[in-house]
Amino acid sequence: MSAELRLLATSEAVPEVRRQLRHHGFDVGLCVSELLTNVIDHVGEGTPVTVRVLGTPYGSTRVEVTDPDPRALPVLLRASPADESGRGLALLDALALRWGVEQGAGHKTVWCEVEGEAAEAAGHGGSAVPGPSAVAKPSRSPSACSPSP
Repeated sequence: MSAELRLLATSEAVPEVRRQLRHHGFDVGLCVSELLTNVIDHVGEGTPVTVRVLGTPYGSTRVEVTDPDPRALPVLLRASPADESGRGLALLDALALRWGVEQGAGHKTVWCEVEGEAAEAAGHGGSAVPGPSAVAKPSRSPSACSPSP
């Protein structure tokens, strides 16, 4: 149960990626949509990205979106009812078990983990694939992740 897509982050690409990943479940599609939209809004339309969906050893699903700008970090905002934007990461924070950012030289990966999708997809012929070795603090807020000692 893993997928990797390389694409340009455009408004037109968001529904197509959701369609391609629909067998991974609703939560995965919603997280991918929000993360891609953040790249479009904060890094730029047409930015090359890599989207990954990975099963974790403990039964959840990890969604990752990697883009080439290590400086444009996501910020969790509390949007007012009058604000026209600023709710994407709040939605992701409410939906995900945890999420964070891994910065590298010349790129960053924003990731989240959602419950139950791996088991659901595995029931449809997929199999869980362990995620990356980086371990994050188990929180619902962004954190820079570093490998375990």
